[in-house]
Amino acid sequence: MSDIAKLQIGENTYEFPLIKGTENELAIDIKSLRAVTNGVITIDAGFKNTGSCESAITFLDGEKGILRYRGFAIEELAEKAGFLEVAYALIFGELPTKEQLEKFHTDIKSKSVVDDDVRKILEAFPKSAHPMGILSSLTSALTAFNPSSVNVDSEEEMYNAIVKILGKFPVLVAWTMRKKSGLPLNYGSRSLGYVENVMKMMFEEPNEEYIINPIIKDALDKLLILHADHEQNCSTSTVRIAGSSHAGLFASLSAGISALWGPLHGGANQAVLEMLEAIKADGGDTKKYMAKAKDKNDPFRLMGFGHRVYKNFDPRATIIKKAADEVLKDLGVEDPILEIARGLEQEALNDPYFVERKLYPNVDFYSGIIYRAMGIPVEMFTVMFALGRLPGWIAQWKEMRLNKEPIGRPRQIYIGENLRPFKSIENR
Repeated sequence: MSDIAKLQIGENTYEFPLIKGTENELAIDIKSLRAVTNGVITIDAGFKNTGSCESAITFLDGEKGILRYRGFAIEELAEKAGFLEVAYALIFGELPTKEQLEKFHTDIKSKSVVDDDVRKILEAFPKSAHPMGILSSLTSALTAFNPSSVNVDSEEEMYNAIVKILGKFPVLVAWTMRKKSGLPLNYGSRSLGYVENVMKMMFEEPNEEYIINPIIKDALDKLLILHADHEQNCSTSTVRIAGSSHAGLFASLSAGISALWGPLHGGANQAVLEMLEAIKADGGDTKKYMAKAKDKNDPFRLMGFGHRVYKNFDPRATIIKKAADEVLKDLGVEDPILEIARGLEQEALNDPYFVERKLYPNVDFYSGIIYRAMGIPVEMFTVMFALGRLPGWIAQWKEMRLNKEPIGRPRQIYIGENLRPFKSIENR
């Protein structure tokens, strides 16, 4: 096969090199397009066909249902690794040795205390504030307490910035939930693991010892791993493009949190529960709503089924379905919302309309079920997504800066008015 692509515009033909990835993905390198064609650009709304970078972090094949972090299959990572191991691999490129993991965890815990003035900022928010807005604001506020910029060429400075945000971010997540729930703000314990500390900080009551449920811990560990990175999605692209201006790590992460907030991205698992609540309020008839979902003239949208990228099945959903079943069985939760969710799941897995179109329950569907069973408020679902995605964002920001990528600056096709004269206000 030729290693060039040819583009013909009128009578002129232009050649552009092809780039091949390690998984044989092909791309046309058009960085010289404007220069050689005297101003011609491509237009690709939503960037669905545009590669913004070359990355060694995550491989995703939506047609085959493949997801790998640093070459490791998501199925194997979810079964054999812990979240902190996966975070280390995403950020530094290799799975850690026992000694590296222990040092990583120790260093993270040493940076887990948040300046008390951040607590005052949190207290200023009304209880009605959405947790994602709070989390984005608090993450950005960390910049004020860590004003020095990170020298990306210094491994020591980069490492210190990474362990600092990994230490403080779970505290912000837990405090955001406890603020919403009216519980006193607390800290974790140096004797606990990373995920166990997240659970303790979120759920511990002030008058009793918090006991870690191993099944819940395992499910949360898996959820965080499954959400840790997902290639160049909306929030990750936001982190990279914000960082391309040389905005700091914390500021870039804050931008990513805001992008994740949207219901078409991280807010999808919240949208699932809101849909289930609406079905319950209407009598809980799952067959009725499956029929509405199949009716092209009905505005109802079935949330948590199918995926924009995965055209076959979401490999993350296969993993987390088992965890969801284990959590519901262990907790013995009797919740009409969860019963409706189970009903929809069974309908979709057996309905030819959904099977033929490969509209299977996705990771947002099952994560919402697990978070609901754990007692996490629905407004916190996207915050939990952000906690899982944190190492991926860090890895992508670090890669972008070390690769010295240029500042992001998309082009446009102008479709507004041509030049026209200005009229004084008396003549308008």
